[in-house]
Amino acid sequence: MTDAAAAGHAGRPPIRTAVIGFGTSGRVFHAPFLEADPDYSLDVIVTGHPERRAAAATRHPHARVVPNPEAVWADAAALDLVVIGSPSGTHAALADVALDAGLDVVVDKPFAVTSAEGRALVEKAERLGRRLTVFQNRRWDGDFRTVRRLVEEGRLGEVRRFESRFEWWKPAPATSWKTEASAAEGGGILYDLGTHLIDQAVQLFGAVADVYSEIARRRTGAAADDDVFLALQHASGVTSHLWMNAMAPLLGPRFHVLGSEAGYTSWGLDVQEPSLIAGALPGDPGFGETPEARWGVLGADGATTRVPTERGDYGEFYRRLAGALREGGPLPVDPVEAVDVLELIERARAGASVPA
Repeated sequence: MTDAAAAGHAGRPPIRTAVIGFGTSGRVFHAPFLEADPDYSLDVIVTGHPERRAAAATRHPHARVVPNPEAVWADAAALDLVVIGSPSGTHAALADVALDAGLDVVVDKPFAVTSAEGRALVEKAERLGRRLTVFQNRRWDGDFRTVRRLVEEGRLGEVRRFESRFEWWKPAPATSWKTEASAAEGGGILYDLGTHLIDQAVQLFGAVADVYSEIARRRTGAAADDDVFLALQHASGVTSHLWMNAMAPLLGPRFHVLGSEAGYTSWGLDVQEPSLIAGALPGDPGFGETPEARWGVLGADGATTRVPTERGDYGEFYRRLAGALREGGPLPVDPVEAVDVLELIERARAGASVPA
């Protein structure tokens, strides 16, 4: 751990943490934020991949790098928290063992492959008195925070339609577990990105009364879906249209929100992930800030203005989690909400008009 982490926050001992998995999830979304936050120490990183083991040791020299989760369970008494960033199909089983080991748990999305698995974990955590949460980091995307503020402030009037997209053009994807896993193993773009888009829509507009879905595999040899469209009819009356597509040669707007008084449109993804991949750190000046040239526009045709994008801040997840673990406050993400997302994915799969 770093000297700052060793000192903890306000003289308190740090939350001793293990991260399972050092692919994109552990390397980009978890380890940098844990190391930057004085409430935590990054004590253990689990990866069996030789190159990732070397990278973990180089980037986080104070952490112990071990080849498998069994080393975490064997040393659970020296830890407080485990972050599960392994392939989706392993999330539920690892979280189950972590709870038995007496640890609090962060599970990357998707929480589990089925809502039944997720619900069982929630019940087990409550029974054992452990804190369990899900890393829905896209709640702290700068563009989503901007949309949420505009909706809450009534700047759009009565919102009627919400459009949201994660799209890219990858006709020949790199080999990884994400491209090789079936939907039954948590593979496919609906589990990968749909968990974010559905969660954001429900956060904004509430419970979903009806789901329409189109789920397809476009790439030759794809093990699971890579082109999905969902239409959610919220009980509040808002309609959400959600696209997730790995085969989009031209990209649509990230957000397109239409209300009775105004609309809001933005393009491009939040800046945090590409910044982290390029080597930026959460504490760097300007981290999470979207350049003015990429701000979205608000208004009606002929009378629009650029709206500054809120700063993206994935670190807020871990700050809120520290408050929950130390003071018993609310978790940054209620795992019951993650179960609700899984139930919507199951409804979408069961009723898909174009099954994958």
